[in-house]
Amino acid sequence: MIGTKIKELRKQNNLTQTQLAKELGTTQKQISKWEIGYLEPNIDAIKKIAIYFEITTDFLLGLEDETGRKTSQIKNNINTNYGTINNF
Repeated sequence: MIGTKIKELRKQNNLTQTQLAKELGTTQKQISKWEIGYLEPNIDAIKKIAIYFEITTDFLLGLEDETGRKTSQIKNNINTNYGTINNF
């Protein structure tokens, strides 16, 4: 899921993988691996991506939608796996 978000953000901003890699201080090959889901970015890379695109890490991780609201799918998964959480 995170790779799909990275690819969408990159394309929305008319960036190539090479351009994004340069901005994030990584390689084009690394960006490619993230986008196809072969690897996931580490926490430092997630922070850099969020800062670069001016988004939250929760949005990048699929925990909230573009409005900043927690996604219902996440709420349902948490409620199913951990019991009801009312502070979401």
